[in-house]
Amino acid sequence: MTEHLLPRIAAGDAAAVDQFLRRHSSMVWGLARRFCRSAEDAEDATQEVFVEIWRSAERFDASQGSEVTFLMTIARRRLIDRARRQGRRPSSELLDDAGTLPAPVGTDRAELHDEVQRAKEALAQLRPEQREVLDLALGQGRTHQEISAAIGIPLGTVKSHARRGLMRLRELLGVPEPGQEGGR
Repeated sequence: MTEHLLPRIAAGDAAAVDQFLRRHSSMVWGLARRFCRSAEDAEDATQEVFVEIWRSAERFDASQGSEVTFLMTIARRRLIDRARRQGRRPSSELLDDAGTLPAPVGTDRAELHDEVQRAKEALAQLRPEQREVLDLALGQGRTHQEISAAIGIPLGTVKSHARRGLMRLRELLGVPEPGQEGGR
């Protein structure tokens, strides 16, 4: 089981802050990039999210959910608020940075198709219960509690299926675990 860092952050532990950033920055960056029009805006948004996490760290309750759930809930809310302040809706896809030349459309679609196909093949290799939990969480945006109620299994089992499924997907797709070489 992964050590909870938020209680240490709330206590002022600088090492925990660094560890938390290494563990989760790529996940927040990816979400911010979908909401923001440019990489610079996404960087600012990511920084805002982590500042809010530091301010809210003492509110984390492990019995209510994981650190990732806590983090992503705050991140999503902050990004939506930011998009509303800027008078636009969150983008459902990445937007090209201003000043960059777009790649030929055929190349982008081919690459996207290949990535989607790889993801589908990896998902198909998961155990059915892991695939179902990840589909509900990632595909439908449901919380662990909602998934537990929807499919009638204990909350801890939902969390285990999600964690094991994500670990297996990372392995199948060749994505390094957070904190490993190559992670953001």
